[in-house]
Amino acid sequence: MTDAYYELVEGDDHRGERFAASEHVISTWGSSMQNAAPVSALLVRAIEHCAPRDDARLSRVVIDLLGPVPVGDELWVQARVERPGRQIELLCADMTAPGPDGTPRRVATASAWRFQRSETITLPETPVEPMRPVTEGYRRLPEDGGERTYIQSLDWRWLNDILHSVRAECWVMPLVDLVAGETMTPAQRLFAVADVANGMGSRLDPSQYTFLNTDLAVHIHRMPQGIWIGVRSENHYGADGVGMSRGTLFDERGPVAAIQQAQLVRSRA
Repeated sequence: MTDAYYELVEGDDHRGERFAASEHVISTWGSSMQNAAPVSALLVRAIEHCAPRDDARLSRVVIDLLGPVPVGDELWVQARVERPGRQIELLCADMTAPGPDGTPRRVATASAWRFQRSETITLPETPVEPMRPVTEGYRRLPEDGGERTYIQSLDWRWLNDILHSVRAECWVMPLVDLVAGETMTPAQRLFAVADVANGMGSRLDPSQYTFLNTDLAVHIHRMPQGIWIGVRSENHYGADGVGMSRGTLFDERGPVAAIQQAQLVRSRA
């Protein structure tokens, strides 16, 4: 078993970099599809590698899932500068995988604004209720044996009952790398766990309901530091099968980003 979500198979394919996915990416919704978190992080990696600039950083990233991302060894990721600029740039990335007929098709996309850095250290910070420290979290490690999915690839520290609390809170840390042999950047580490917000505080029984998110929108006001990412999330549902989750992402110093996701809620009955 590899200690990474992905392995880089080929770096210069005409469709982009080709990757093979490990069992760590498997979604809890089905063994043939990937969880959105590793997919998001891999798209962010491609964007960071595209025309990199030391004087700029990512501000907002939106991931759109165009359908189930298959688990396999034929995944291509390619990024481009959509709108160049000195102070503001828009970058996009696509993930391609074989469709039902074997023909490659886009399965996920990302768009990201990249802003030029400027010194604003004197600007005031908006007070946000802090997360309790990692040391106060209840440790939930992967169980030995049994089926491996993305959930088992994380070190969890629950601060409350994240399945049933109205506002769920926990600290999370990936136990594996994003790409074999590479160290995750702060942005990659953030997106490797951000999608867990969708399932936190759902207050829904997964045996009775599915609540799949089709997107992931993250506004980053400060790049995270350290290995732990804190997630505070709440969910809201309409009466017509449409819902949304929203929350705040933290590092151990304080808040770093806001997150929001659209949900398709369905009764299994």
